[in-house]
Amino acid sequence: MNSVVVIVTFLISVVIGIIIGMIIRKKVAESKIESAEKEAKRVISLAKVEAENMKKEEIIKAKEEIMNNRKELDQEIKERRSEIQKQEARIIQKEENLDKRSENLEKKEKDLDNQYLDLENRKNEVAEVYKQQVEELQKIANLTQEEAKQQLLTEMEKEITTEKAKLIRDLNQKSKEESVKNAREIITYAVQKCAADHTAETTVSIVNLPSDEMKGRIIGREGRNIKTLETLTGIDLIIDDTPEAVILSGFDPLRREVARIALEKLIDDGRIHPAKIEEMVEKAKEELNIIIKDEGERAVLETGVNNLHPDIIKLLGKLKYRTSYGQNVLNHSIEVSNLARIMAEELGLDAKRARRAGLLHDIGKALDHDMEGTHVQIGVDILKKYKENPLILNAVEAHHGDVEPQTMEAVLIQAADAISASRPGARRETLEAYIKRLEGLESIADSFDGVEKSFAIQAGREVRIIVKPEKINDDQMTVLARDVSKRIEEEMEYPGQIKVNIIREKRVTDYAK
Repeated sequence: MNSVVVIVTFLISVVIGIIIGMIIRKKVAESKIESAEKEAKRVISLAKVEAENMKKEEIIKAKEEIMNNRKELDQEIKERRSEIQKQEARIIQKEENLDKRSENLEKKEKDLDNQYLDLENRKNEVAEVYKQQVEELQKIANLTQEEAKQQLLTEMEKEITTEKAKLIRDLNQKSKEESVKNAREIITYAVQKCAADHTAETTVSIVNLPSDEMKGRIIGREGRNIKTLETLTGIDLIIDDTPEAVILSGFDPLRREVARIALEKLIDDGRIHPAKIEEMVEKAKEELNIIIKDEGERAVLETGVNNLHPDIIKLLGKLKYRTSYGQNVLNHSIEVSNLARIMAEELGLDAKRARRAGLLHDIGKALDHDMEGTHVQIGVDILKKYKENPLILNAVEAHHGDVEPQTMEAVLIQAADAISASRPGARRETLEAYIKRLEGLESIADSFDGVEKSFAIQAGREVRIIVKPEKINDDQMTVLARDVSKRIEEEMEYPGQIKVNIIREKRVTDYAK
């Protein structure tokens, strides 16, 4: 019981102590707040006093600055007024000077007017005196002024015309002598620098055989092998007493080359029969196409001509197997290109254009056997198709004088073409006439309906015609042979007689499966 009382008494004492402490703290805080408020009022009053003082000081400073600025402005205004007064004085002085000058000019103008009137009077007097002298001279010379002038002009014109004619003759003679001399030097230099071989083209090729036994295998049973080869190639095979050799005869070098390659392949293979012959002929044609492409690329490389279309390059290669009056056309084109380039360099012209036109000038001869028209027109059409330069087209078209050359390079192509063709041994007229006759035979045969292909063989003594069996029957073959013979008699001139041989062959192929 006593312990509870003690605890309660202790707790009451603690509570009373806490309450007393809180009262004391409150009074202390109120005391501090009061003192703080007093201090704040004191600070505010001091601040107001200082602010008032600063305001007065700033007003005083502003008034002083305004006064200073006003003094400076008054000084500047005075200076400007002084400057304006000086400028006004100068302007007044200039006006006075201008007035004086104006008076002087007016005096001079009056003096000039007087002098002009005096000169006009003197001029009239001189004209009158000149007129009197002219009239006096006309009376003495018995000629009017116009007549005397005309006579003088006529005499002077005669003298000038004579001197001019003499000068022109001298210059023409001198220019001709110099041009001929320079042309000879340039042409001689070009010919010496551009060497070329001129070998006579023949219409036969010789294929060497390993032994004479091979001749019998080439002929075949009842001649079937040799007939097949002649039919497929259009070339005449001559198997005579020449030991270990077969002669291929034909005017078309392409056909002759195909026959030669095919025959050599057959000899190497050893199996010679119609089916094998057909296979080898096709392979020979493919090989010939590769050779043609290689020859075209060689020509382009040798002449330095760039950016040619692949089809043009193939046509150039085809010229290797084309002759003109016995002259190889590809070699001739390369030579013309080199000659034109050399002469263009000597004359300071466009050497690239000259060598390009020289190489392409006879490109039409690659197709003139297959197309109608001159080789010039065919060549121009081909080059237009492949968008060749118009100046190159003009040089090609003008190299035989069909049109006027537009550039000096085109004239050089004419000269180079003539130089290449006129070299000793370059051309043979008889071979060209012979080839034209063979081409004429084939052209007549091909013009008839139903003809598949034709070949002129035996040096033009025979034309072999292969007809389409579905269009020409056996009876029509006889009529066709007679019609072809009549056309040949009417349109061609030839020695002896020409055999017209018509072949009608029908094949049927099947496969065993």
